Amino acid sequence: MDAVLGLDTRPAAAGDDLSRTVDYGTLAGRLVAAVEGEPVNLLETLADRLATICLEDGTVSEVEITVHKPSAPVPHPFTDVAVKIRRSRP
Repeated sequence: MDAVLGLDTRPAAAGDDLSRTVDYGTLAGRLVAAVEGEPVNLLETLADRLATICLEDGTVSEVEITVHKPSAPVPHPFTDVAVKIRRSRP
């Protein structure tokens, strides 16, 4: 999976202050837990769950999630199947 976050990094950068940005290690742990958690049938469902987790962080205003499945059950030669979604705060 890939996660691209949209956020204003200026407050954190101005003071070199982790508390004013996303703690990427903590977020990565939450995303991995979701991937390893309750199974789903669709990549789209997993992508939506991951986007929701990212947007729970108050500093994140938008997110792009790509979920890859290189071993998808596709009866033709391929390298990778992926679903990409974008979500933002309403």
